Amino acid sequence: MTENLFDLTGHVALVTGGNAGIGLGMATALARAGADVCVWGTNDRRSAEAVATLARYGGRALAVTCDVGEPGDVDRAMAATLDALGRVDSCFANAGVGTNGVPFLDMTLEEFRRVTRVNLDGAFLTFRAAARHMVERGGGGVLVGTSSLAAREGQPRGQHYAASKGGLISMIKACAVELARHGIRANAILPGWVESSMTDGVLGSEAFRRRVLTRVPARRWGTPADFGAAAVYLASPASAYQTGDCLVIDGGYGIF
Repeated sequence: MTENLFDLTGHVALVTGGNAGIGLGMATALARAGADVCVWGTNDRRSAEAVATLARYGGRALAVTCDVGEPGDVDRAMAATLDALGRVDSCFANAGVGTNGVPFLDMTLEEFRRVTRVNLDGAFLTFRAAARHMVERGGGGVLVGTSSLAAREGQPRGQHYAASKGGLISMIKACAVELARHGIRANAILPGWVESSMTDGVLGSEAFRRRVLTRVPARRWGTPADFGAAAVYLASPASAYQTGDCLVIDGGYGIF
């Protein structure tokens, strides 16, 4: 019988921002593939709903309240995750915040740091905690960051968001090189336009649809479920030789 490279039975996955949107799409697919899944988030109601969804697939499901931009929160959340599930095999740094549409000339340092605090500092703190555990435990592991096409393309009124997502890619590549000797792989996922609470205000605009959707060869917006297979692949042995890479999932928007 051929080994199923995508069977995650016995695997423990951590997904920050895993209680909604892309994070929940990835967490659901990981649970469906057999993994035990812990989601970190700041909205306890959504986290409870996410746990109920994930538990339907038969594995262990856990939610931990965590603001990834707070070092103490991350340390406490990682300790709680390890106490409950015993280990973390894959860590998806997905928690993020969007822009407020502030013009660059009016953007304050406070606004800039509001975004980078979560999107970049939060990913750093999360990855560091996960990598420390993986190295101490031995046996390798997986780090995956949710970046964005904004890291590669110009985004007006989104300099802070673009900077955070571009910095995330660079950090992931550095981790891929430094941590390879410990058997740890690190990759990034770059979403295009995806239907979520973060993009409702933009994608709901008819003018925006006319201007942008015509540039998406797939002729639709992405959905959180579109990111599930990539998460399973990156967490699984199937991606054993892939590290320091960027997986673009955008319906072709970036090439058209």
